[in-house]
Amino acid sequence: MTDESAPASPAPATSQGNESRSPGRLAWTRFKRDKTGVVSAGIVIFFFVIALAAPLIAKLYGKDPYTTYASQRPELLNAFSYPAGPNGGMSSEFWFGIEPQLGRDVFTFLLYGIRTSLGIALAATLLTCLVGVVVGITAGYLGGRTDYFVGRVIDILLSFPSTLFFIAFMPVVYGLFVADDENIPTSLRAVSLILVLAVFGWASLARLLRGQVLGLREREFVEAAKVTGASPWRIVFKELLPNLWTPIIIQSTLMLPAFVTAEAGLAFLGVGIIDPTPDWGVMIQRGAQFYTEDITFMLFPGLSMVIFVLAFNLLGDSVRDALDPKSKR
Repeated sequence: MTDESAPASPAPATSQGNESRSPGRLAWTRFKRDKTGVVSAGIVIFFFVIALAAPLIAKLYGKDPYTTYASQRPELLNAFSYPAGPNGGMSSEFWFGIEPQLGRDVFTFLLYGIRTSLGIALAATLLTCLVGVVVGITAGYLGGRTDYFVGRVIDILLSFPSTLFFIAFMPVVYGLFVADDENIPTSLRAVSLILVLAVFGWASLARLLRGQVLGLREREFVEAAKVTGASPWRIVFKELLPNLWTPIIIQSTLMLPAFVTAEAGLAFLGVGIIDPTPDWGVMIQRGAQFYTEDITFMLFPGLSMVIFVLAFNLLGDSVRDALDPKSKR
C-alpha cells in the first residue's frame, strides 16, 4: 500500500522551462521589448534584402546602372547637361531621376551601390572577426612571450592613422598586382579593400578578447578541463569560446557600419571603388560635383547611407543591452 499522506515529489523541470530560462531566450525577450532595436533590425534587414535582390529588382524595373540613357535620348538632359525634368528628372519611368551629364538611372545605380558597399563591409567584418578572435584568444590563453608580442603588434596597429594610411597605401597594394599603365579590375579593388580594412580592424577586437581570456583561463571550469586532460583546442572551443560570443557579437555590430562609412569614404577620395562601378561613395562623390544645381542625385545615396548606419548603430546598442544580463528594462 502506498502512503497517500506522503508529499508528492516535485515534477521534473520540462525542457521548455529550461529553454525559457536559457541566456539566449532571455536575451531575445529583452530585445523584443526594445522597440528601437526591433525597428532598427527591420531597417537593416530591408537593406540587405535590397542588396541581395538588386539584379532581380533591376530586371523587373527594366533598367540597369550602366546604360547612359541620355545618349540614347538627348531630350532627358537640358543644354547644361542637367536633368530636363523636375527633381532631377524623377518620373514614372525614372523613379529616382537620372544622373547629370551621363544620364544613368539613379534608382538602379543606388540598388547596386548598396549591394557593393554592404558586400565589401560584410566581408571585411567577417574576416576581421575571424582574425581578431583567433589572435585574441591565442594571445590570452598562451600568455608569456606570445601575449607580449601580440600586444605590441596591436599597439602599433592602433597607433596608425588608418585613414591617411589607406589613402597612401591603397595605390601601393594595387601596384603589386597591376602595372601602372593598366586598369585596375574592380574585383582587385574590392579584395584589396577587404584585406586592408581587416588588417587594421582586427586589433581592437583582439585586445578585447585577450583581456577576457586572461580572466577566464584562471576560472575553475578551465582548471577542471585541464585536470581531465583536455587538449588546448578543446579548452578554447568548448570552454572559452562559448563565454566570448557576447563581446564578439557586440563588436561585430559596431564594426560593420564603421566599415560601410570607411569604404564609402575611400571611394569618395578615389582610392577605393571608382566610377562606373556602383557604390555609395562613388554616388556621393559624383553628386558632390552637381549638388548646387541638382541635389537629388546626391540626396538618395547620402540619405540611404545615413539611415543604414544609424539603424545599424542603434541595433548594435540594442543587441548589447539584450545580451547584458544586468540590462535594466
